[in-house]
Order: sequence, then C-alpha cells, then structure tokens
Amino acid sequence: MASPHHKVREQWLALTQENILAPGQPILDAHHHLWDRPEGRYRAEEFQADLTSGHDVRASVYVQCRTGYRATGPEALRPVGEVETVLDWTSGDFRIPVSIVAMADLQLGDHVRPVLEALVDAGNGRVTGIRNTTAWHADPMVRSNPNPPPDGLLRSDAFLNAARALAARGLTLDVWAYQTQLDEVRALAQTLPELTIIINHCGGPLGVGSHERHDPSNFHAWRDALASVAALPNTRIKIGGFGLGVFGWRYADAPKPPLSKTLAEDWRPWVETCIALFGPDRAMFESNFPVDKGQYSYRTLWNAFKRLASRLTPAEHDALFWKTAAQTYRVEHQIFAHDFGRIPS
Repeated sequence: MASPHHKVREQWLALTQENILAPGQPILDAHHHLWDRPEGRYRAEEFQADLTSGHDVRASVYVQCRTGYRATGPEALRPVGEVETVLDWTSGDFRIPVSIVAMADLQLGDHVRPVLEALVDAGNGRVTGIRNTTAWHADPMVRSNPNPPPDGLLRSDAFLNAARALAARGLTLDVWAYQTQLDEVRALAQTLPELTIIINHCGGPLGVGSHERHDPSNFHAWRDALASVAALPNTRIKIGGFGLGVFGWRYADAPKPPLSKTLAEDWRPWVETCIALFGPDRAMFESNFPVDKGQYSYRTLWNAFKRLASRLTPAEHDALFWKTAAQTYRVEHQIFAHDFGRIPS
C-alpha cells in the first residue's frame, strides 16, 4: 500500500525560518526513524542535517520502522537486520541513536525469548525496548501504516506472554495505539506492572474519519481513556506525532510551513493534557521524524515544544526534553553534562 505520510519537501520547508528559542536547552529526541524507501530517503546524513539545525540535541532514540530486515534466514530473526542496518548507518557517533527500540514479533509468545537475545546481542547494549505494529481502527480512513495490522494483537494471550518476557529481560514496550485502543493498553499495563510501557504519539488522538478533531466529545473520549492509562505508574507518554495524517492537521496543504507559534496554539490542549495526566517525570517530547517532516521542520517543531513548556520550571523542562527519556531508555546522564557538548555538525 502507498505511504499514508505527507511527502517531505525540503524547498517548501525552507520557506519558513525561525530563530532558535532557548538554544541552551539540552534535548534527547525520544522517537525517530531512519529509512531508505521509494517515497524518500532519511538516513543518518539527513537526520544529522536536522539535528544540527540549531537546537542542542544531544542524543536520540531510534524506533523500529521495518528498515533493513534480513532477506534470508528464519522469519522471526529477520528484524535483527534492522538493528544491524541502523548501527551501520550511524557508526560515526554512539549517541545517534543512543538507544534502539527494535522489532520482535510478540505474537510468538514465549518463543520470542531467543529473538530478544539476538536483538540485544546485535545492538551492543543499545537495544532497550521493543515495538510492534498495533495501531488498528475499523474505519479505513484511520490509517497510519502502509500495512495496517489486524485487530486484536494487543488483546491476544501470545502478546501478553511475550510482553512478560520483555519485562523479564529488562526491556521496555513501546505501543502505538489509537485513542480507541487505550483500554487495551490499560489492561496490558495493569496485568504486567513489572513492564514499563511507553505510549507513543500522545495516545493517538484522532481527527479523521468518524473522529472530528475539534468535537468536544471526541477530545473527552481521548482524554478519559488516556487518564485510565496514566493512572498506572508503569506507563509513560511520548508527546508528539502531530504531523501524522490521522491527527487531522493539514499544514502540508498551506503555501508555507507553519510557524512554531501556530503549532503551539494548535496543540496546546493535547500537550497540556498529557503533561497534566502523566506529569513531566513520566512524559517526554519526541520528533517522530521523518514521518512528521512532511508538515513542519525540525527547528520549528522543537521551538513549538519550547513554547508549550515555557510556563514550567527548569526541572520540568529537563524532564520533558531529556531526563524522562534518558531514565526510561537507560541513557547515561553524562551525555547531558554541560561540558559534553553538542552533536558535531
């Protein structure tokens, strides 16, 4: 199937330029991808260009996106190729990425254990978590993956048993689920209190198909479902993903890219709700690049987050911009010491 993401247009993105806000704020980008696909290339060189556009990004977390799978060998072990490929592409700096959320098919149940071992071995200490493709909705208008998964993966006994194996191995679980699936996420987190579960992209607030973005009942349904997840101490939230088509924003249709002030005003209700429910110590900002790059630039995105966090304390800033992610993905805090420095351009 064709990609559901907005096409990246560098010339269009260059039409809006902003000064960097709070340039001294260290950042750990808690969620990005790398790929080389027919719809576009975003490998280490392209990511590096965004990282060095002005903000003080010290490190990043790579999240699986079916890049570089092995073409041969046992099917269950083919995702190990993604870890190998990403480390090959980014061999110049251990901080990009400093942590990898890899793919292991959790429908394998207990049989996932040797796959986890292979991933950890391939990652040389950088594989700290697992994510599967789980975002599902009955409405065909709600699609964020070229190959949507079937319904029920998060509810299956096999997924539960494999998730238990993650916890035993000391790995985390990233979950990309729409607001209509948050009850399934809550049930999983409640059943496995020993497993840290990171909710991706604000818990999937929807603004397409049967979900109207500005309908108060739709917003309240998302907020209430997310609140039940946030009530469990083993959950975390990634704040971002607003460039996803399923969120309903159409910045890509405008003659020029949006300013960070516009993004902050548009996103404030969702961002402030996430922070209020989870607290800064369980919330982290993410870029979700290059998926979101079709709608705004890296520089503008982080300026928007800085605007949204402007009323918070310095400690809360650090939690949202790097510390929560560092603690969640076991990143050495030394990277964020003032004398360590920025990522070199």
